[in-house]
Amino acid sequence: MTIISSRQDVPNSSVSSHLPAIGYKVLSAAVLAVMFALIKKLGGEYPVGQIVFVRSFFALLPILWLVRRLGGYRVLRTERPGAHLRRSVAGLCSLFFSFTAVGMLPLATATALGYAAPLFITLFAIPLLGESIRLHRLVAVVFGFGGVLLMAHPDGRGLSSGVLFALAGAVATALALISIRKMRDTETSMAIVFYFSLSGTLVSAATLPFSAVWPSVTDLPILVTIGVLGGAAQILLTKAYQMAPASVVAPFEYATFVFGFLLGLLVWREMPVPIELAGIAVVIASNLFIAMYEQLAGVSPKLRLPGKWHHTATVRAKTD
Repeated sequence: MTIISSRQDVPNSSVSSHLPAIGYKVLSAAVLAVMFALIKKLGGEYPVGQIVFVRSFFALLPILWLVRRLGGYRVLRTERPGAHLRRSVAGLCSLFFSFTAVGMLPLATATALGYAAPLFITLFAIPLLGESIRLHRLVAVVFGFGGVLLMAHPDGRGLSSGVLFALAGAVATALALISIRKMRDTETSMAIVFYFSLSGTLVSAATLPFSAVWPSVTDLPILVTIGVLGGAAQILLTKAYQMAPASVVAPFEYATFVFGFLLGLLVWREMPVPIELAGIAVVIASNLFIAMYEQLAGVSPKLRLPGKWHHTATVRAKTD
């Protein structure tokens, strides 16, 4: 799971002034797509707990570097360990389910099914956050789930295991992001990212004695790269949303799907069938509508960092 942010009051400026921010966002999308591709490459050889471990442990390296740049461990102070625990449990379930799905589905389809998370957030926010939902937003959610059904295109045997894991990952991602919304007034972005990565390291490390496979000389650098890419993507996302308004950067969220589609096609010759492509288009369109509605309505969850790092945060679903 990734947290991305933007400054609270960014003045209007020319499109060219936002190009660096867009570049950071697109680069982060490419980094995430490569990370998922590497997970798919190794998913059949290593247990998912081991993949989660390297993703969490080595992601701590760039995260700790950024913590130091932000002023040291004071940005990690918290009085709400229980909230971090709930967020981490949901986030870890998202990682385990999503990484499993990546190994079972075409890369583009697994990535696109993850975009069901914002749809679940809209529904879960009603009972969990006490938010109301207007009719046109509810219609967008219904259409979005219709797109999910097209992507899943169940046959007489029902949904495939890969689709079920991907949807379970999307549900877990939604719960994790709702947990982040509840923490936004007291916790810094870096505290949320750090404690999640630390929890992921500890929990997944507990699975290693039972299932870990000793990596080969050629696979070891790939495993390390998966973790470093996960942490680097978080930093790139944060940088993008610090440099430009969320309304400018958010539409490029779906670049991850584009890169995932291209990697799947070039490396594994994967091509989603027409009904899956139609479902992907519907889900993306529904999410963009909801995102634009929230921007116009001024809905933007806030997370706080000290001093000049105080910003408005927008949250995304990737397992990261």
